[in-house]
Amino acid sequence: MNHDIYDNAYIAGILNSVRTIAMVGASPNDVRPSYFVLKYLLAKGFSVFPINPGHAGKEILGRTVYASLADLPQPFDMVDIFRASSAVPSIIDQVLKLDPLPKVVWMQLGVRHDEAAARAEAAGIKVVMNRCPKIEYGKLSGEIGWTGVNSGVLSSKKPLMRQGFQSFGVRQK
Repeated sequence: MNHDIYDNAYIAGILNSVRTIAMVGASPNDVRPSYFVLKYLLAKGFSVFPINPGHAGKEILGRTVYASLADLPQPFDMVDIFRASSAVPSIIDQVLKLDPLPKVVWMQLGVRHDEAAARAEAAGIKVVMNRCPKIEYGKLSGEIGWTGVNSGVLSSKKPLMRQGFQSFGVRQK
């Protein structure tokens, strides 16, 4: 798959099918991007499990922090990676040991590792690199346009209401 450009339908399909997310590199620091994304995804109705070995057993935004993916109490749909690109291969190693496997591995803005992505895809896992689910959700739901930002998505379709604060859901097309 070409990871330089993603079709809106591919991203929308992922965001509409995922309900539980393991966020590797979640931070309790409220000025860190991972904190903002965690807060946003929770507000949109996603169940998010923060992963940070330095804060395991504590809470971030009312969610228990876990040391590793293997420590999570239930299966999850997506891994959201907030770590340097050099850490991705070891995270993919952890992901591939899980049973069941998650549907998606999502690497945040600035995070890309093509070889690790190919290994995940070979196992049947969808991969997104160098993107932020918060930004993509806002763009595809039309929400980002509320602040005057051009999302590049035009639609005359009425947004679908979902659970969560001001959550309209992601448009399919």
